[in-house]
This record gives sequence, structure tokens and C-alpha cells, in this order.
Amino acid sequence: MTDKRGTRKRRRNSKRLVIILLFELILLALLAGSYFLIYKGKNDTNTPKHNNDNSQGNNNEDNNDNNDIDNTVDDQLTDEEREALKEQERLQAEIKEREDLVEEAKRLTLSYDYDGAIELIKSYKGNEGGYEIYPTLVKAIEDLEEAKSSLVLYGGSYTSVTQFNHVFFHSLIADNSLAFDGDYDSKGYNMYMTTTSEFRNMMQSMYEDGYVLVSVHDLAKQVEDENGKLKFVPGEIYLPPGKKPFVLSQDDVNYYDYMDGDGFASRIVIGEDGKPTCEMILKDGSVVQGDFDIIPILDAFVEEHPDFSYKGAKGILALTGYEGSLGYRTDDPTSPTYEQDKETVKKVAEVLKANGWEFASHSYNHRDMREKSFEFIKKDTERWLDEVGSLVGPTDILIFPYGVDIETTMGHYASDKYHYLKEKGFNYFHGVDSKPWMHLKDDYVRMTRRPLDGQAMLEFPERLADLFNLNEIIDPERPAKNW
Repeated sequence: MTDKRGTRKRRRNSKRLVIILLFELILLALLAGSYFLIYKGKNDTNTPKHNNDNSQGNNNEDNNDNNDIDNTVDDQLTDEEREALKEQERLQAEIKEREDLVEEAKRLTLSYDYDGAIELIKSYKGNEGGYEIYPTLVKAIEDLEEAKSSLVLYGGSYTSVTQFNHVFFHSLIADNSLAFDGDYDSKGYNMYMTTTSEFRNMMQSMYEDGYVLVSVHDLAKQVEDENGKLKFVPGEIYLPPGKKPFVLSQDDVNYYDYMDGDGFASRIVIGEDGKPTCEMILKDGSVVQGDFDIIPILDAFVEEHPDFSYKGAKGILALTGYEGSLGYRTDDPTSPTYEQDKETVKKVAEVLKANGWEFASHSYNHRDMREKSFEFIKKDTERWLDEVGSLVGPTDILIFPYGVDIETTMGHYASDKYHYLKEKGFNYFHGVDSKPWMHLKDDYVRMTRRPLDGQAMLEFPERLADLFNLNEIIDPERPAKNW
């Protein structure tokens, strides 16, 4: 019986919306008709005839004549007619405004932000009132609510956020001939780096398999419990069936001196289009801009495939400090460009954050935080906050150097190191493991990351079999295992 009443109510609502819409259309038609009659009458009475055989050179004269006609017609309208025309123009402008608003809301849904799309439409205020009196907007919200209802928690692929993958990379190799040239560093590059070709292949494969980038802050959120105390709870990420949320991060986005001349990007810059991109120094010393690392490659991929990102999320950029930030040597106060570089890093960081990227501390000196003393970690963290955090902004994410956790416990963190880091604002702690696991505690999140580098691909290919087919991923220019 309840279903029948609900059906009748929906039918009545639909009929009411149709009637309102028809009324709007009739009103517009009447206004348009009156405008046509007024304009045509005035034009027929007052407009001199033009010879259709006029040459091209008379076009400007024709345009001037038309402007004169418009002014003449406007002068001859009554106040009521002029008001009617103004009202017609206002209605048309508002209709266009509402249509544009609906299109903007639809763009938000491409990255699954249905709540944001609905709130955007509900925020509309027209001359006649709020969104609820405009059939176009009411219908748009009904459509959005219906589409939202088809989403499922975690895409139905997982039952818990603890099952999500968190994959990570180092700087990408942009020129294989320089990185794999057989010198001292080439073995390390083969083990720990990924080429731009491999990264593109991985992202395409994961996209086709339904993976969706999410922020670690959407994965687990802080909420206030009944006692007013903050605690972490699993995030509720709703996606179309079959989608698979995952987190991505990149370590050492610093572009160290040892990488110079080996086929890597040299720093992050803002291009002429206002988007973040990379600089790279070529063999002849010239500097070029392009997609030589993860940031511009992933930005472009998400722009082309917005459904690869949940609400615009990209990844986490983990920075050390001992050779500056983002390729700028902000660690050296004696540098003639020291102050300028600091300001540049601030500007680049703001653009990156606006594009969905987040920052993490990777410690200042990149030392084993389990092995090092409490005093060392304290000094190291303070320096990172002073020299790096002050430029890229606050962060509550810590990515352990070498992937080595501060504790081996599988229970709750209890060390002085943890309590100090927590006091400094860190809530998300990331180590490295071959498979995903996560501890979601009331006061912190502890999550492992999976490396997608040469060592994983060449030495432990079975560990990546659940993510993609390595035969379709590995760069043919990558050397065989040589360690």
C-alpha cells in the first residue's frame, strides 16, 4: 500500500513539474512573439530598403545601418514594450545560467562527487527564489540522486579500507639511454626506478581494470565521538560497481644532485598554461619542459579520464629536505637564489595542492627512523618542519625512509618516537610491504605501500600479478636483472 501511495505522489510531482515547465515555455513564447511583432512592425515602417546586389565593400555600411535601426526601434518602443524586452532578456539569461550550472554539476559527477554536484545546484538563488521552484534544477537533482543511489561502498570490490592498495614510485626515468648506460648508478636505477613508459602502461592497465585514485584522507577520516574526542573511522567511498579504490605516492620528489645528467627531470615548474610540469637538462646543457615525471603525466591522464580519480585526488608527494624541495636547493642559505627559490616552491606547492596533490614528510635526512635515536628524530623532524613544511604547508602524513617503520609492533604504537611525531601533527604513517595491510586506530592510521619499481618487476613479478600483466608493462629498453 505504501508503494502505491509513493507512486501516486511521484506521479503528482511529475505532473506539477511538467505544468510549471509548460508555463515557463508559454511565457517565453509570448514574450518572444511580442518582441518579433514589435520589432518587425517598427522595422517595416522605419527601415529603408537595401539593394541585395550590394558589393562586399558595403557590409560595414550595412552593419552601421542596422545599428541605427536598432537604436531607432528602441527609441520608438513604449515603456511597457521596453520592460517586456528586458524581462525576456533576463529570463533567457537565467535559463542559460541554470543550464550552465547543471553542466558544471555533471562535470563533478565524472569524478564521483555527487554530493558536491547536488549541493552546487541547491545553492542556486534566482530572482524568483531558490532551486526548488525551477523545474530544470529539480529534475537535475532527481537525476543526480538516482545516479548516486547506484553507487556502492568501495565499488563492491572490498569490504574494508584495510584491503586497499597503496602503490609508490621514485622519480621516473625519462631518458633510458642516460639512466641505463652502464655506469655506477645504472644498477640502482634498474632496481628502484620506473620508466615513464612503464608508468603510463601501469596507469592505463589499472584504469582499464577499474582502479580509482583516492586520497588517504578520504580513506580514513577523523570524527568527533560522543565524548567530544577525535578518532579515526573508515571513510565511506561510494563508487560504481567494480571500481577499486587505491592510493598512490611518490618518494624523494627532490631531484637530487646525483641524478644530474642521468635522464631524470630536474625540478617541478609551472608552465605557461598554469599547470605543473617538469624541467629537464639535456646533454648540451639546454633546459626543456615536458612530462618527464609522474606529476604532469598523471595530471594529463586524469584530465583525459576524470573517472580515474575520486573527487580529483592524485597522489602524495614525499619530500626530504637535505637537498631542498621539488628541485630547488632551499637547503642552502648561501645560494644567490635562496629567497627566490623558497618563494617559488611555495607557489608551485599551492598549484600542486589545487590540482589534487598532497605532501608528506619523508624526514629531512632520509635516515632509518627505527635505528636512529629519539633525539635524532626530534632534530630531524624539527628541521623538516622549518625548512620544508614551512614552504609546502602543513601535513599529517609521514612516509618512512626506506620503508622502515619506527616500530615492529603489530599492536598499538607505544614508543616515545610515536608520541613525539603525533604531537607534531602526524596521523598517517606509511611503511613498505609486498602486500597491502593497514591498522586503523583511534588516534592514527598505519598503512603499508607496495613498490612498483624494477626490483618488483624483475625479481618478484608474482607480487604484482594481481595488479597487471607485466608482459604489457615492462619497458623493452629496461636491462635484465643485474644485481
